[in-house]
Amino acid sequence: MEEALSRFKLALREASERLRGYQPSWARLVFHDDADGVTAAAITYMALGELGVKPSLVCLEKAFPEAIELIHSDSGGLVVYVDIGSAHAELISRVDGGRNLTLILDHHDAQPSPSSWVLNLNPELLGVDGETYASGSSVCYAFARELGVATPHMALLAVIGSSEVPGDPRGLNREALVDASRHGLVELSESRGGLRVTVSLGGERASRERVASKLTALSSVGYYRGGPLMAVDLCLGRRAEGVDELVSRLEEERRVATQRVMARVRSEGLRRDGRVQWIHVGDAFRGMGTKVIGTFLSYLSHQGRFIDGDRYLVGFMNVEPEIPGLGRLRGGYAKVSARAPRVLASLIEDGSMPPLSKVLPEAARAVGGFGDGHTVAASGVVPRGREREFVDAMNRSIAGGRPTRRASLLEFM
Repeated sequence: MEEALSRFKLALREASERLRGYQPSWARLVFHDDADGVTAAAITYMALGELGVKPSLVCLEKAFPEAIELIHSDSGGLVVYVDIGSAHAELISRVDGGRNLTLILDHHDAQPSPSSWVLNLNPELLGVDGETYASGSSVCYAFARELGVATPHMALLAVIGSSEVPGDPRGLNREALVDASRHGLVELSESRGGLRVTVSLGGERASRERVASKLTALSSVGYYRGGPLMAVDLCLGRRAEGVDELVSRLEEERRVATQRVMARVRSEGLRRDGRVQWIHVGDAFRGMGTKVIGTFLSYLSHQGRFIDGDRYLVGFMNVEPEIPGLGRLRGGYAKVSARAPRVLASLIEDGSMPPLSKVLPEAARAVGGFGDGHTVAASGVVPRGREREFVDAMNRSIAGGRPTRRASLLEFM
């Protein structure tokens, strides 16, 4: 692993040299709508600022082809994707056509880039498990180090962002923790569950998990209310007035909506088809970003009375067409998220069942959508009205057969 990490750092160094020699006429920083994406964006925003580049910010829930078209509509610029994009390097390369230097700093399952103008900087591509040894924010911090512009505050942000990775920090996540600790920005203690990391951000001192939870609430639940930019500002030290009250309100909205959906699960149960158990919540989370369906599934996956531990757990919700700060989607879509409950996760780990990072994207492509993610948690987007077809395609993929290929969203670009 150490050798693979060294190779990854060399790739980051080569990319940093390429970036230093590039003079963009404009820049755009694209980030994911959770704590890891927000902290990754803040780290990269500060790093680019040290180079004299001030990017505009766009928060994407998923890498919609239509959104990628809009992001790459001009020439001569710099586009940086953080904590998103690695699984779509071919599409990004195809849309960009070598018109802009594009960097992807990510840790999700990845595909190699076919273009020298799209640098897919992901440790997964060099044999490092991105679910264990990295996060989007720690990858961005490692890149800032190779650029020679890293600061202790960036290390702190990477520590917060990497809290989504279970277990004690390892690999790039641990390197960020060591740097932040060396400068007295974190407090470490032992707890029954392992290492406890206490941080301070925006005047609040709390566990890094709690701080990350607030950033995720801002950026995902508050996606259509300016939350992502407020979360980045908070990471940059620009604390907005009333942010704590907004976080509390957003968390309460999510809690109430979650309880309504759980009441439905208790009364109606989940649908079960083959190896898949699923629910479509429709507009139950309307006004919130679509990451909330994944948050709900993570909660539901631990409610043993209502789920089968050995079945893939899938949830759908309707997607609102607006992408704040970018434009509107032309089509009608549904977000699909999936989780592996504990028994299934063990079967995936020992190779008895296929990972979600394989079966969900395959099924999404089969019905004209797209997807990406990790082995036990993944998500995607499908055309609205084809959700049941997706479930059938996912069962075929799980069984080992290739899903029947249907027209892809990418072919209509």
